[in-house]
Amino acid sequence: MTAAKNIYFLSDFHLGAPNAAESLLREKKIIRFLDEIKLQAEAIFIVGDLFDFWYEYKRVVPKGYVRILGKIAELTDAGIAVHFFVGNHDMWMKDYFQKELNTTVYFEPKEFIFSGKRFLIGHGDGLGPGDKGYKFIKKIFRNRFSQLIFGALPPGLGIGIADYFSKQSRAKTGKTDEVFLGEEKEWLVIYSKNILQQKHVDYFIFGHRHLPLDILLNEKSRYINLGDWIKYFTYAVFDGNNLSLEYYKK
Repeated sequence: MTAAKNIYFLSDFHLGAPNAAESLLREKKIIRFLDEIKLQAEAIFIVGDLFDFWYEYKRVVPKGYVRILGKIAELTDAGIAVHFFVGNHDMWMKDYFQKELNTTVYFEPKEFIFSGKRFLIGHGDGLGPGDKGYKFIKKIFRNRFSQLIFGALPPGLGIGIADYFSKQSRAKTGKTDEVFLGEEKEWLVIYSKNILQQKHVDYFIFGHRHLPLDILLNEKSRYINLGDWIKYFTYAVFDGNNLSLEYYKK
């Protein structure tokens, strides 16, 4: 890491939800935050579900989001590395972000070393025990043939269908996301503890849960859930020595 520079982590914007007007207000708030940190940022990790739905047709991408897309391009043009982890709501990424915005896109959790600290970063969907129904559906949705079938639909129809099911998914899990279930029932905590039985990781950083969490797993390892930018407006920042979970209150 460069001296006096930070690495930022944030997730779960769900732009597009619940409607265009409310989404636009959140998008503008996210832009303000990115403008405030860009001089201190060496890298920014967007850890999934930037959009409530995203699909890249061959020559079509979903309408809107010009502010956030333009801001990401501005950041990468300025030499700030932007890393994007695909979430369950925007899993149908292809190469648009890489080619147009010069970001790196990841489809699975990945390890990084910063200032001698080991980070394991991912969106978090489908990890740990349980949630077998979603894991099965994820395999189907990530299948190339399924994506080709969906891509054959006219964009207006396909995006409309996907938007409906995306809203149904959030309505079903919304209240669950607001409650901490306890370490013995939090799937991502269980997943992190299982990893620690195999190797040391200093920081596990995930999204997906929509609940800001900072849990000490042992004397040297922490699990961080980044919360969201719908209710909590939370993010994590690493300054080369310490990692902290912060609230953006402007």
